[in-house]
Amino acid sequence: MLLQPHQRTKLDDSEDTLFYSFPRFVNHVDDHFIRQLTELYRQQLQPNTKILDLMSSWVSHLPPEIEYSHIEGHGMNEEELKRNPRLNHYFIQNLNKNPQFPLEDQDFDGVLCAVSVQYLQYPEAVFSEIARILKPNGVAIFSFSNRMFYQKAISVWRDATDRQRLHLVRSYFQSIADFNEVQIVATQPELPAILQMLGIGGKDPFYAVFARKK
Repeated sequence: MLLQPHQRTKLDDSEDTLFYSFPRFVNHVDDHFIRQLTELYRQQLQPNTKILDLMSSWVSHLPPEIEYSHIEGHGMNEEELKRNPRLNHYFIQNLNKNPQFPLEDQDFDGVLCAVSVQYLQYPEAVFSEIARILKPNGVAIFSFSNRMFYQKAISVWRDATDRQRLHLVRSYFQSIADFNEVQIVATQPELPAILQMLGIGGKDPFYAVFARKK
């Protein structure tokens, strides 16, 4: 396995269903981050394709002018998913308890995961499932900043620098033989990370790691 047991631990090991039981109708990153993410989706996703929005919420940040044939949502809070206007359908599942998607093989053109990869305790299993459901040349895009629910992020993520987190997500892709070369986008903030986390000025850093299925 890629991660050791101690690297998967969370400060708050209570049931995730309890933590996510109430909706949070907020953006967890700033407009600068969202604009960059939407542009990346615009570049990497084709119109009229089938998309899985993994670990989603009430907003998906997809380009508003592009129509997709189907957008499947996944998350932990039904009220948030109901509010998301881009989703055609959704399912609720705790991936830390059951990482197997209730989805068909090679059925999706893209898989998205925004600002949530840090909560996956078994990323190897989740990335294997992503490879299973993607069509050949389908793309998986994981984006994140330096914000998090600290008590729910896994230990290896909490203890890492931003650069180390980029390499960590790249290693998740590289642990699955079905993915082609991994690409990274990184836009650094204008202020030190500690000031960003305290919400003192500047902009959120934008990080994205993505790859296509062979």
